[in-house]
Amino acid sequence: MPEIQLGAHTVRSHGVKVARTHMHDWIILLLLIVIEVILNVIEPFHRFVGVDMMTDLKYPMKDNTVPFWAVPMLAIMLPLFVILVYYFIRKDVYDLHHAILGLLFSVLISGVITDAIKDAVGRPRPDFFWRCFPDGKGVFDPVTKDVMCTGIKSVIKEGHKSFPSGHTSWSFAGLGFLALYLSGKIRVFDRQGHVAKLCIVFLPLLIAALVGISRVDDYWHHWQDVFAGGLLGLTVSSFCYLQFFPAPYEVDGWGPHAYFQMLAESRNVNPSNGSNVQQAELESVYVDSQHCRELSRVNTHDSSPILEGTNGRMGY
Repeated sequence: MPEIQLGAHTVRSHGVKVARTHMHDWIILLLLIVIEVILNVIEPFHRFVGVDMMTDLKYPMKDNTVPFWAVPMLAIMLPLFVILVYYFIRKDVYDLHHAILGLLFSVLISGVITDAIKDAVGRPRPDFFWRCFPDGKGVFDPVTKDVMCTGIKSVIKEGHKSFPSGHTSWSFAGLGFLALYLSGKIRVFDRQGHVAKLCIVFLPLLIAALVGISRVDDYWHHWQDVFAGGLLGLTVSSFCYLQFFPAPYEVDGWGPHAYFQMLAESRNVNPSNGSNVQQAELESVYVDSQHCRELSRVNTHDSSPILEGTNGRMGY
């Protein structure tokens, strides 16, 4: 069996094999897309909105500071760009495939949960009055005092989708995944106290937070909607990231689980090449002397013979 080296597992050499292994995951992604489309088509629950409730729902209708088309650009395309750049640096198809899969799962699962809750809750947006009565003349049922909207049906439908914020949940799902991905790659928790690394990790979260703030400023959402959307997106992205990668604070947090499993399996298949595998890893990865304390802890890890040489290179 050939020696295993960093950069030896590219899209061309192992891409098809890795994709086939996770074929069922890609099928589930397609199913999530179908569910997402259905949730946006169906009519949301129309919550009772009485005369007295209109006091907090008369904010002016404004355009989106962050348009709908910009959310996928920030939540998907920006993290995807970073993932591709890292692939061209390291040439690891395991990292590329699992990062893309985790990112898409983060965004789509967040989107499905968000839109399902939107349709079920049917909370009116802060500008609901002007959506319901574009002429400014309120019409209410004489008995129940519920609104009798005279506006455009599609605009009214969108007015019942305030909770939680979709812009915010998508942004925190994609950019939250990116923050976790970067924290593992630049080894934020290397115990060397480089605060500059934290600034890099916080930058995607700041962008996501500004997207959420814009939803309140534009009167498309209440602050509770944005808070819930951000919490939902961060939670889902954390689960999806840990499904494919170790926690960023772990010694082997820079690489995907599949990479280390592949190394372990290769050594079990051909134990005689174990020393060659370890030597190849040591030659391919620069070990920072300041990480010796962390490396000593790896001796108690099941796969420590494999990981001894994989801790330093990704500390830039």
